[in-house]
Amino acid sequence: MRIFFPAIISFLLLSIAIVLDNFFSQPWFLGWLRVAWYILAYAPVGLPVLKEAAKNIFQGKVFSEFFLMSIATVGAFAIGQYPEGVAVMLFYSIGEVFQTLAVKKAKTSIKTLLDQRPDEVTILLNNQPKTVKAESVNIGDTIQLRPGEKLGLDGELITESALFNTAALTGESKPDSKTKGDTVLAGMINLNTVSLVKVTTAYTDSKLSKILEMVQDATSQKAPTELFIRKFAKVYTPIVVFLAVFICLVPYFFVETYIFSQWLYRALVFLVISCPCALVISIPLGYFGGIGAASKNGILFKGSNFLDTLANIQNVVMDKTGTLTEGVFEVQKVVLKPEFHKDEILRMVNALKSQSTHPVATAIHNFVGEIDYSIKLTDVEEISGHGLKATINGKELLVGNFKLMDKYSVKYDIDPTTIVYTVIAIAYSKQFVGYLTIADSIKEDAKRTVDKLKTLGVKVTMLSGDKSSIVKFVSNKLGISNAFGDLLPDEKVQKVKEIIAQNETVAFVGDGVNDAPVVALSNVGIAMGGLGSDATIETADVVIQDDNPSKIPMAINIGKQTKRIVWQNISMAFVVKVAVLVLGAGGLATMWEAVFADVGVALLAILNAVRIQKMKFER
Repeated sequence: MRIFFPAIISFLLLSIAIVLDNFFSQPWFLGWLRVAWYILAYAPVGLPVLKEAAKNIFQGKVFSEFFLMSIATVGAFAIGQYPEGVAVMLFYSIGEVFQTLAVKKAKTSIKTLLDQRPDEVTILLNNQPKTVKAESVNIGDTIQLRPGEKLGLDGELITESALFNTAALTGESKPDSKTKGDTVLAGMINLNTVSLVKVTTAYTDSKLSKILEMVQDATSQKAPTELFIRKFAKVYTPIVVFLAVFICLVPYFFVETYIFSQWLYRALVFLVISCPCALVISIPLGYFGGIGAASKNGILFKGSNFLDTLANIQNVVMDKTGTLTEGVFEVQKVVLKPEFHKDEILRMVNALKSQSTHPVATAIHNFVGEIDYSIKLTDVEEISGHGLKATINGKELLVGNFKLMDKYSVKYDIDPTTIVYTVIAIAYSKQFVGYLTIADSIKEDAKRTVDKLKTLGVKVTMLSGDKSSIVKFVSNKLGISNAFGDLLPDEKVQKVKEIIAQNETVAFVGDGVNDAPVVALSNVGIAMGGLGSDATIETADVVIQDDNPSKIPMAINIGKQTKRIVWQNISMAFVVKVAVLVLGAGGLATMWEAVFADVGVALLAILNAVRIQKMKFER
């Protein structure tokens, strides 16, 4: 409320002065006392603006909105238009207050929305609960989480099972069931039972901390529209100052009865009207609103520039595993040559795959069981796009796709293209041992996502390192005509380069470490933030927190709505200002119309900009 005090004081003093001027004409309220009273009414709202104008001039920024308001109001006092001089500064200041509050609210709502970490947590020390500051908790400590409490740090669930509300991270309010060993993240709310969580990440490194940092940094990345308006204002403001001087002085040479005060008044009206406040404030506020609306729905934009780019995206290129499919594999079949011992081979494969974070490795681990740490692995090497290689008992073990077999000249007697599912080939001591088949399920909302993107006029392409038969199977199910399989990371990059070469704007959606290069290359890189690797999330421009592909068309819609609102504000400001500028130059508009053209339009633009935060976006 304190922020309104100067405007309230100025309004009261101005109201008294206008009443004394027009309704209770008093002889004593004349001369120097009247001037002093209006100066007193002007001071609370005018002095801060005059001070800001002077500071800008000393810094070399002469032509600012503060400079325009200062000239206009001081000029009004110079020609005896005291009420109008105070009124212009009063309404300008009220507009600035509302603008400040609106921007502050937009930033605060984003921070409040995301910063769901509790300040304190309960940890177990010697099996006794103790409440401590969340920042002081160490990796390896055990947090006791009661029903209804929020988790303060990322960790691993120790309790057999628990139910969590993940809305702070994903925008989804439906409960998420977790079992022992699952990752649980800061901001999740425990719903049903006392749970124990082993801390795996420091407070400042939690996923929620990184998300908060991303969104706060997003406001520093300006959209092209915003950058254009800022540059425009720097050129526009000095031009209108010179035009105001022109309006004031040039008519002397063309008008028979030239009255200086009359033309100066018109010039001052012109200055007030031309103030670019509505553009300079409402446009960034519109982008704040877009970023906030996206965050509310579990979509993180790392800059307002990506809202603009995504609004005009022409081709969405998607990885398959973890993006359109669940990324949760299950072993379907084990086919090994009879001369090899099944259990022994599977133990070796499980030990080697434990060196990888790929979902396939998890499927093998879930199928085989506990890792046999008595197996000594040496010379372990991950071959990008192929698989893993290691030495066991002096013999080479290869586990990966059939490209890996070809690379190391391992002969096999089957045709991999005849198998629909993902195939993990195994070779030991230069001999082909056999293979595992692993299946992944298509995400529930994948088909809806593809259909929605097509409705928006966006092309859909699928690129995958998985075998072509599986890619074809999935693409047929989803209705994607452009789908390519058996791609190495550099081949994905090449495919995206080919699309960009056709002058199409491209958004790439992926989640794996090997997607990071192509995510960086595309116009907008989108990462799946739940299963996604840290490298891909760091590289991406947009992060989908809950891994649901249906958030991709939602993100495009938010970008389109944000851009539409921003351009509505630009159009409204220009139309009203140009109309009143013409009227002002012709002497048909007073300071009151000028105030509406400046402050009124700015307030209308602000109300329009904050509207986006209340919109409902369909998935």
